[in-house]
Amino acid sequence: MKHRTVRNVMSTDVVTVQADASAKDIAQLLDSHRIAGVPVVAENRDVVVGVVTETDLLHKITYQDETDDWPRLLRRHRVDREKAHGVTARELMTTPAVTIRPDASVVEAAAALERAGVKRLPVVDGVGELVGIVSRSDLVKVFLRPDQQIQAEIVEDVLQQALLLPADACTVEIAQGVVTLKGHLDRRSDAVLAVALARRVDGVIRVVDRLGYLNDDTRYVYA
Repeated sequence: MKHRTVRNVMSTDVVTVQADASAKDIAQLLDSHRIAGVPVVAENRDVVVGVVTETDLLHKITYQDETDDWPRLLRRHRVDREKAHGVTARELMTTPAVTIRPDASVVEAAAALERAGVKRLPVVDGVGELVGIVSRSDLVKVFLRPDQQIQAEIVEDVLQQALLLPADACTVEIAQGVVTLKGHLDRRSDAVLAVALARRVDGVIRVVDRLGYLNDDTRYVYA
């Protein structure tokens, strides 16, 4: 079973800035393009050296009235406070940037976004050059796949290719991304696998298991 890749869902029209871009210019770009962050690229190549997000700019507001001169105990607060005084992308950006490769799966991209706590990831090639951007909204689009397309993939990839069963081995019903598997298969292991693999198909919201089986091949009898 193969998931769709970042290349299938990413945007290739990417707004970028260089390290000497001013905070004001970056704010204007975020507002005019309605985006949450921009990759910072090297001057002579599109190699990603960092990312500036709206959160980085918000530090300038958060800390502008702070008068406490006592050092913060947490490193995060020290870094955020330093960024509040930044005036260019070089001083504001988070570096190294969290990036992802175009051949990564949408599942890997979603996990990377969750771990980093960001909304967008620069997509880079093998030498670190920018080739696109992938956002949470891009990944969510897999749930917009037509029901008929998902149904066909379950029949062809799960039943026929993965389990080597005929297309009519069981009934595959789908409505609004919710898949229902009905019928009786010869072996319990096939029934269990059919449900597990159907859940992995991109765009599936939930799988309702109504499969039966004739033989329980998951139980071993010892003489």
